Amino acid sequence: MSDIIASPATRRLAREKNVDIDALAKQLGRNTIAAEDVSRETAGAASVAPVGDRSYWDIDHEEYGPVTSEPMSRFAKVAAKNLAAAQTVIPAVTHHDRAVVRAIEDLRAAWKSEAQARGVKLTALAFHVAALAGTLRAFPRFNASLSADGETLIHKDFVHIGIAVDTPNGLMVPVIRNADQKGLWTIAAEITDLATRAHGRKIGPDEMGGASMTISNLGGIGGTAFTPIVNPPELAILGITKTETITVWEGEIPKPVPMVPLDLSYDHRVINGADAAKFLKHYAGLIEDPRNMTV
Repeated sequence: MSDIIASPATRRLAREKNVDIDALAKQLGRNTIAAEDVSRETAGAASVAPVGDRSYWDIDHEEYGPVTSEPMSRFAKVAAKNLAAAQTVIPAVTHHDRAVVRAIEDLRAAWKSEAQARGVKLTALAFHVAALAGTLRAFPRFNASLSADGETLIHKDFVHIGIAVDTPNGLMVPVIRNADQKGLWTIAAEITDLATRAHGRKIGPDEMGGASMTISNLGGIGGTAFTPIVNPPELAILGITKTETITVWEGEIPKPVPMVPLDLSYDHRVINGADAAKFLKHYAGLIEDPRNMTV
């Protein structure tokens, strides 16, 4: 059986267009194939790979001291090639902002007993998924993909949110389908289920790919900001780091306010800076007052 990860719809498209999935994956240097890859192949578009003379990297490190070697996992090698290709092709810009999370913290505390009764872990990430789903509906240009030839913008009438999961086998991005139609409890349960199965390598091909946008959440680890790499064919990616207490002055009175740093990287071929700022401002508004979320 092929080790290539591709959804049933992608495999069906490949059969219709007479594309060899295994050969295409080998050509692209990865084991995950999406419908966009098949369409690009049949359109005759050349795959993009990092270029340049890297022969000077190939040195004998033992000349300088003791070393050990560790082989890269298959997933890590796939991710490395995909990320390098994305950085080569996409003129990405990262917009930074912050959002007050006091309302979310209060709600999670107030609903703690209900969460226990439901057997659901209501994390802050569930609120972020719901807020992103609502913001994508409010800003449909972000919920689109650029065609392989760069001439057509494909708008999507669905909202699927990818969740980047760091596993021992490498980065995996399972997807919450139709997140804009789901409530917080359902989203929270799906996040836990997908992350758990991703760590156990039990995610099916149909549970990956096709995201409107991905969230890369480092809040449980730390950091104040970073520049996540756009995951094509998505046009943007949202990074989240650890909530921090910021002093906000109201006149002469200092007030400690819990704020979460937000980092929005976007494809500048389609999205301009003003749109990104408005998008993240709207998103922050939903985080600051979850009652305005549409889910």
